[in-house]
Amino acid sequence: MNSILIVDDERGIRETLRGVLEDEGFEVDAVESGEDCLKLIETKNFDCILLDVWLPGIDGLETLKYLRESGNEASVVMISGHGNIETAVNATKLGAFDFIEKPLSLEKTVLTVRNAIKQRELERINAQLAEQLSHEYEMVGESIAMRALRKQIAIVAPTDGRVLISGESGTGKELVARAIHAQSRRKNAPFVEINSAAIPEDLVESELFGHAKGAFSGALSAKKGKFEIADGATLFLDEIGDMSPRVQAKMLRVLEEQRFEPVGSNTPVKVDVRVISATNKRLEDLIENGDFRADLFYRLNVIPFQIPPLRERLEDIPVLIEHFNRKFSFNYGKKPKIFTENAMEALQNYYWLGNIRELRNTVERIVIMNGKQKIGADDLPFMSEEIPPSSSFRFPSFKKATEAYQREFITRKLAEADGNVSKAAELMGVDRSHLHRRIKTLKIATEKLG
Repeated sequence: MNSILIVDDERGIRETLRGVLEDEGFEVDAVESGEDCLKLIETKNFDCILLDVWLPGIDGLETLKYLRESGNEASVVMISGHGNIETAVNATKLGAFDFIEKPLSLEKTVLTVRNAIKQRELERINAQLAEQLSHEYEMVGESIAMRALRKQIAIVAPTDGRVLISGESGTGKELVARAIHAQSRRKNAPFVEINSAAIPEDLVESELFGHAKGAFSGALSAKKGKFEIADGATLFLDEIGDMSPRVQAKMLRVLEEQRFEPVGSNTPVKVDVRVISATNKRLEDLIENGDFRADLFYRLNVIPFQIPPLRERLEDIPVLIEHFNRKFSFNYGKKPKIFTENAMEALQNYYWLGNIRELRNTVERIVIMNGKQKIGADDLPFMSEEIPPSSSFRFPSFKKATEAYQREFITRKLAEADGNVSKAAELMGVDRSHLHRRIKTLKIATEKLG
C-alpha cells in the first residue's frame, strides 16, 4: 500500500484529502506545518507528499528544500491557493513533481498523486538498473597496472579525445571504453557499440552510416547507422583491425569532417561523436602488410591505451576470483565457494591465455558445476586436463616454468590442428596474431608439425 503525507494548515483540506485518498486505497497521514512534516519523515517513509506552499513557520518551499537536502526520495506535489508562475518554477527547480492550485479538483489531485508515485517507482527502478550496470562493468583490481589504468581513464574521460585501446582478447577493452564513457561529459547519452568482426563485410558500411530506402536489395526502409545514433554520445568501434579497406576510407573522412552520407544517399548527415576504438591486433603490423591505413591509425590513436594481460597483474587474480565468485553465486542462488590456499596458488600460477574472460568463465563453471563448498586445487577444471610431463620439473624461475608449459601446450594444439595456426588459435581460444607472436617468442618450429 502506497503511503501519502498531507501537509496543510487548513483542517478542512486535510480531512477532505485524507478521506478521498483513503477511499482510493492509500495509507494517509496529515500534519499542519512544515516543522511537523520534517519531524515525521525522520521516522516514516512516504511515497508522495502533498505540500502546501503557504504554511505557518517554515513555508512549503523551504520545507521542500529541507526534504531534498536530507535525501528524502518521496515525490512532492505542491498545492497553493495563491499560485503564480514564479512559485511554480521555483518549486520545480527544487525537485517538485507537480504544482496544483486551490480550490482542488479531487479527481485531478488523485490522478496527480498516482502519476507522482508511478514516476518515483520508475526513478527507483532506473537507479537500481544503473547500479547493477555499474557493478556489471566494474573494474576490479588494485595492482600497479590497474591503478595506473584508472588514473589514465580519469584524465582522459572528461575530454573528447579519440582513444585507441589495445590488448589481447579477454583483457577487458570494452570495460575500459565503458569506464571512459561513464566519466565523460557524454555519460547521460548512449554508449553505442559495433563489432567490426561480427558483421558481414557487405553490411558494415550500412551498420555504421545507415542507408536510404532502396539503397540495396532488402532495404525496404531508411535506417539510421551507428554514427547517427551516437550523435552527442560515444561510439565504441571494437575489433577495428577487421574493418575493410573501403570502410576504412569512409571512416577517415567521417573522423575528419564529422559528417557522412548514408548508403544510397547524397544528403550529408552532420554528427558530434566521440570515437573510442579497440583492437587485439597490432595495427602497426597490419599497416606494414597493407591491411590497415596509416592515416586512419593516426586519426584513431590520439590517446593510446594498452591493457595489460592478466599474467602481468597476478596480484589481482584473488580479487577477481572473489568478485566473480560472489557475482555468480548470487546469480544462481548458491552459497559462495571457499577457495583454499592451494587452489588460489594454482589459479595464480596458471597462464590464462584467455585473460579475464577465461578466468571469469572458469569461476562460473566452478560455481555451477562443482557441488563442493570448499574448492581445492584438484577441483579446478584445467587440473583435470592432461598436464605435460615438463610441468613437473623444477625450473629455476616461474617464467621458465610457464614458458615450458606454454611451449608444450601450443605444440600439442598445433599438432591437433595439423600445423594450421588459425585452427590452433581457435582451439585455444586466442587471437591468431597473439599465437603467432608466442610461437615466435618460444621458438616453436611449426614446420615439423605437419
